[in-house]
Amino acid sequence: MKKLFFIAAIAGFIACKNKDNNETDKPDPNAPKLMSYSIVATYPHDTSSFTEGLLFYKDKMYESTGLEEKSKLMEVDLKTGKAIRSTNLDKKYFGEGMVIINDTVYQMTYTTKIGFMYSLKDLKKIGEFKYDAAQGWGMTTDGKNIIATHGTSDINFYEPGTFKLLKTQAVTESGGPAVSINELEYIDGYIYANQWQYPYILKIDPNTGIVVAKADLTKIIERIRSIYPKADVLNGIAYDPSTKKIYITGKNWPELYEVQFSQ
Repeated sequence: MKKLFFIAAIAGFIACKNKDNNETDKPDPNAPKLMSYSIVATYPHDTSSFTEGLLFYKDKMYESTGLEEKSKLMEVDLKTGKAIRSTNLDKKYFGEGMVIINDTVYQMTYTTKIGFMYSLKDLKKIGEFKYDAAQGWGMTTDGKNIIATHGTSDINFYEPGTFKLLKTQAVTESGGPAVSINELEYIDGYIYANQWQYPYILKIDPNTGIVVAKADLTKIIERIRSIYPKADVLNGIAYDPSTKKIYITGKNWPELYEVQFSQ
């Protein structure tokens, strides 16, 4: 009897383990869809640019760069990667993300809780704004609000002009927080976001904060580092609404890419 009981117990244990393994193998219903991509075109990018913000506005490309004593705001020629015009931040400021609304450029800084406003026509500073966050990271706009990240799993919505905080939206992936949300771009009702130190671009529903899809750009990062070992992380997404084209690059990257996502 003891032998029969032992055999039955072993069989029961194996059945439970198989059940556990089958449950583990089940796909997560909350997981984001895999977003494939293709490279449509390749352009040069200035390796001295520690990219923090990238965008198109009225068919022109603009870039914000970081690092103390090196931070800039620039209009950049897409085909050559060279600055057409630029303005330097004071040496004590570390430039971060930027956005343009109604011909006014807004640019955050890293840890000083202050941002700057510039006139688009000459890139001259016309004002400052403050925000109650430990750090400034990425910025974009849905056409009405300024949307910004601050090094967390949240995205904040601000009122242009006053930079008054309107609401905070938590970003989640598979039910948990999506960490280190960085540079942003608003594309056709969704927010596309870099994750600092990760090879991913996330596609976020701004109404729920849920990551609905993600792209793994590991192969592009490997290509970049084989070309230029000093290249830093993936960072920089721009969308040209007039051509429907999307562009990506990274900090100190030698190249910038036009890419097409599957969804």
